[in-house]
Amino acid sequence: MKKTLIATLLLSSLACFAAHADDAGSSSSPGATGDWTGTGELGFASTTGNTRSQNLNAKLNLNQENAQWKNNFFLDALRSKNQVKVVNASGASVNQYDTTANRYDAGASAGYKLDPRSYIVGAARYEHDDFGANRWQATVSLGYGYIALKTDRSELSFEIGPGYKEYQPTPTTVVVNGANVTYTQGRQEEVVARGLINYKYRITDNTAFEDTFLMEVGSKDKYLQNDAGLTVSMTKKLSIKVGFEVRHNSTVLPGIKKTDTLTTTNIVYNI
Repeated sequence: MKKTLIATLLLSSLACFAAHADDAGSSSSPGATGDWTGTGELGFASTTGNTRSQNLNAKLNLNQENAQWKNNFFLDALRSKNQVKVVNASGASVNQYDTTANRYDAGASAGYKLDPRSYIVGAARYEHDDFGANRWQATVSLGYGYIALKTDRSELSFEIGPGYKEYQPTPTTVVVNGANVTYTQGRQEEVVARGLINYKYRITDNTAFEDTFLMEVGSKDKYLQNDAGLTVSMTKKLSIKVGFEVRHNSTVLPGIKKTDTLTTTNIVYNI
């Protein structure tokens, strides 16, 4: 499929750029060593007894910066199952697990620095969500980035540029002549404007706040996503993080909500 091919090719290209970035030379600014750093997050909850459910969310975020490159890779996954009672073919009431959330998304960006603060960035993102506004969406873009602020405690950066997006709206059920009929809209594609704002602030030596705002705006649909998280370090490698995520699509089929939220409490491993 064309959307998978586009995302795969660009993600592979970005990975190649990142692999060669280690050869770009030594860093010209403190902390920009050229090594890959990042975090892995995991949250799991399970209940038994009168209520049975299983919930899992995981995140991986990797960053690299040196004198010439500013690179990023991320991978997120969310899955939830809950036990419900259903009537089987023989008319008996039985318990079974129903999936209520199944989402994963991955993306990467490679930024080539023009000077210590500005850079040209290529980015790609792919998302699959069985219960979201779109069953899948894939975006590739090329733009300009600027590091507006970078100190020992805080960092603020912006990215903006044109891109191309393909997506498949999630099928919905409509009533036709008194009967429920599944309605599926064809695959959509459009040129979009991609924008990204990332802000980090270290409140204390062991407490940090980060907020990332992403927009992919086209004439058919406007996709907005905001991820905010507060991290408290327990040891050098382990932390606890409370996160709140909002995803919004301006255009959805009837019966589907435009906004999804996710609140998490995860154990974080610092890579």
